[in-house]
Amino acid sequence: MFSKSNLLATLTGGVAMFVLGYVLWGMLGETLNGDNVLNNVMKVEPDFIHLFFGCLISAFAMSTIYGKWARGHHSAKEGAEFGIWVGVFVGVGMGLIFFATSTMMNFTGHLIDAVLNIIYYLVIGIIIALIYKATSDKSKS
Repeated sequence: MFSKSNLLATLTGGVAMFVLGYVLWGMLGETLNGDNVLNNVMKVEPDFIHLFFGCLISAFAMSTIYGKWARGHHSAKEGAEFGIWVGVFVGVGMGLIFFATSTMMNFTGHLIDAVLNIIYYLVIGIIIALIYKATSDKSKS
């Protein structure tokens, strides 16, 4: 769980989540979802400390699960597949639950958010997989 591969993938993935999250939701998502937001619950200024630690913890969870899921087969393709499934879980599954139980966005907003989640986790999955590939013990292969 605290292997070199996992810790480096966590750190790299956490930084990537922080930056990519800003690009996808802070810049692109705000533009795409402007008319689809029903109740804006966002803070004017995010709490960046807690945001970064949330990204780091999420990256640790993803990296740990990926390490068990991949079973030593690390590639961009494996990471993309893993990331897409995480994106479907969060973006589509949880998005439909949020749509059914809240009034944050209309259905179009949740669909846009689902696509952004799939892209986000696909990229993070690839990054985590490539870190695992670069740092894995070559003698075990």
